[in-house]
Amino acid sequence: MPDNLDNNCIFCRIVRGQAEAHRIHEDELSLAILDINPYAKGHCLVIPKRHVPWWHDLTKEETESLFGICRTVAQKIMKALHPDFICVIARGRRIPHAHIFLVPTHKGDPLDRFFNALEGFQEAPRSLVDLADEKSMQETAALLRNIIIE
Repeated sequence: MPDNLDNNCIFCRIVRGQAEAHRIHEDELSLAILDINPYAKGHCLVIPKRHVPWWHDLTKEETESLFGICRTVAQKIMKALHPDFICVIARGRRIPHAHIFLVPTHKGDPLDRFFNALEGFQEAPRSLVDLADEKSMQETAALLRNIIIE
């Protein structure tokens, strides 16, 4: 069990077994549980067992574990509940412990309508349309490519 758990974090208490959760799948580094306020039947959270606020600050091994568990649980959801797709959302702001939402989604449900509206917004404002301009895309790609991550 990780040694840097936060006593005030509900996810850390779940990892330690000090708070109840409906555990779905886990390995040594990550844990999938049912969300206690689900957007849909089967809505799961996948969390690293170590207290880390943002998923992009996980180690390579933790990231592989986290997204490996996401894949396994998404396959379980697909087989058991037959949604159209699994919506994946990385969170961490309200509860500052990285977590991935896996939400079974069907055509016309709230998440589907939300993302359809968001896609409409993405295509509309001039400021966003300008982001798709070839020159802007080349500049952004070069900017991101040139960042060195150790």
